[in-house]
Amino acid sequence: MKTARRMSIQGLLIALTLCFTGACARPVPTETALPTAVTTTREMVVTAHPLATQAGARILEMGGTAVDAMIAAQAVLGLVEPQSSGLGGGAFVVYHQTETGRTITVDGREKAPQAAREDRFLIQGRPMEFHHAWQSGLSVGVPGVPRLLEHLHQRYGRLPWSELFVPARTLAREGFPLTARTSALASDLLARNSSCAEDERLFFRDPAAFAYLVETETCTAKPAGTWMRNPAYAETLERLAAEGADAFYLGPLAEAIVAAVQGDRRIPGDLTAADLENYQVVERPPVCVAFRGHQVCGMGPPSSGALAVGQILRFMELRSDLLGTSPLDVDSVHLFTQAMRLAFADRNLYVADSDFVKVPVAGLLDETYLAARAALITPWDMGSAAPGMPPGAEETHAAENVAPSQGTSQISVLDRYGNALSLTSSIESAFGNGVMVQGFFLNNQLTDFSFAPRDAAGRPLANRVQPGKRPRSSMAPTIVLAPDDRVALVTGSPGGARIIGYTAQSLLNILAFGLDPQQTIQVPHIINLNGQTELEAPLPGVTLDYDVQALATALMARGHSDPAAALQERLVDIVAHTSGLAIIQVVRSATGQAVLIGGADQRRDGAVGGR
Repeated sequence: MKTARRMSIQGLLIALTLCFTGACARPVPTETALPTAVTTTREMVVTAHPLATQAGARILEMGGTAVDAMIAAQAVLGLVEPQSSGLGGGAFVVYHQTETGRTITVDGREKAPQAAREDRFLIQGRPMEFHHAWQSGLSVGVPGVPRLLEHLHQRYGRLPWSELFVPARTLAREGFPLTARTSALASDLLARNSSCAEDERLFFRDPAAFAYLVETETCTAKPAGTWMRNPAYAETLERLAAEGADAFYLGPLAEAIVAAVQGDRRIPGDLTAADLENYQVVERPPVCVAFRGHQVCGMGPPSSGALAVGQILRFMELRSDLLGTSPLDVDSVHLFTQAMRLAFADRNLYVADSDFVKVPVAGLLDETYLAARAALITPWDMGSAAPGMPPGAEETHAAENVAPSQGTSQISVLDRYGNALSLTSSIESAFGNGVMVQGFFLNNQLTDFSFAPRDAAGRPLANRVQPGKRPRSSMAPTIVLAPDDRVALVTGSPGGARIIGYTAQSLLNILAFGLDPQQTIQVPHIINLNGQTELEAPLPGVTLDYDVQALATALMARGHSDPAAALQERLVDIVAHTSGLAIIQVVRSATGQAVLIGGADQRRDGAVGGR
């Protein structure tokens, strides 16, 4: 590491701590004023935590690429936001390289061990309860993040690999304040235990995780503001910095992962050293759709993100005659819910790992097919939508339902060279499977598979467990290209199956309604996963205030209700949402001068940085 480039550890720690306390470019919400967008002219990074944003911004300032900044930011997120992502999980990346004009997508999704079988989550022929599968060794897939980071850096990095881990290593050794969100999630899981006794705990059954996040004497979560240190994570990063991703997939660290999975205190798993050694990331073709003169590009199978987002946008454009004049009027909301119904009906039947299942990608985005599906939308709620039959589809699988999760994070970056990157990373549920290895949490990503391999009629489910297969995802990292093929938007969000709605809504609000990124994020969410319509409850200082009850009533008048159902079973529900949108918009003047406009989601701890 060259002296001229060496970061001052003390100076960086001071800068990061100042940023955490509000002294960096991060709008602070109040009860009377919503955050405003941040603008820069050179480069920008948006993440789910101010310390990660500051680390990424420092790398950009040093001349790093979007990939360099993402690696630094992701390493910090794995430390300060351990409930959401980390080295023990997986990720998808969409990357646009200005020099070549290419947009690529990289699949770093976790894989099932080679020993995995269809009946993995069955007990006497019946699916086990989710929380039992979640908190076990059965749920752990082969992590993809370390290999993904190395793959991207070797091709698109600029700064030395070892320098990118300095911010996270510094924070891990010197300390950082625990956030209210992390503390609250830990508290929620602790409350689900029937006992705090070590041999009776379901959540935080792992002694290392328990000691890290819990006050052992009182069996309560460490409070927000607790000064946290994680020397084990610092040592792991030192190994990665010195040896590359092989330090994770081979040797002592790999052995520790295997031992933790196979020796799980509840249900042992079957991940092996060979599973880790043989893991590889895959570059896949991007899935792109046209919307309002732009190209919206994202991740294809095993993610359903780009396909579902693309279908929703095309349905909205094809039925623009039903679109209202603002994001929250009843016409716009109704149309969005119907578009989501149709997209999720197809998603639940057809999308899985394309290395194992024939996914009709082109057929699902075929214009004739989309037009026929869009014609099903009327001013009256269609109810549960049936999947269509797109060109190239084979009617050999059964449809299934979906379940949201919350162990996910988003990073959006645009560097001074014009390169753009959108990464969505995940360990699946909060704190993954609950087990820490050398300072990071293992994932429970295999619970994204269908627990039952077949439906009642014996038809196989596309997303059933198979050896070496990657579970279907909803992650939707997205890059939008303007008509001149230059980057116009970078977006994405955590949120489980709701990611699709969050991402599609962010694109609609900017490209159709002209909102800036921060305004877009503050529009309350509308979600329909082909079931209940969800309206986000207004959150003071974070989202726009609106008459949610009046909107619910108007939707029920259009059929979004079941007159025979009990009140609590109405098909319109008002709920809280915890998206984590990270959006960068590029606006160019007539002379070509670019202004970057950034928005960060205050439903989490989002922050914008850059110059």
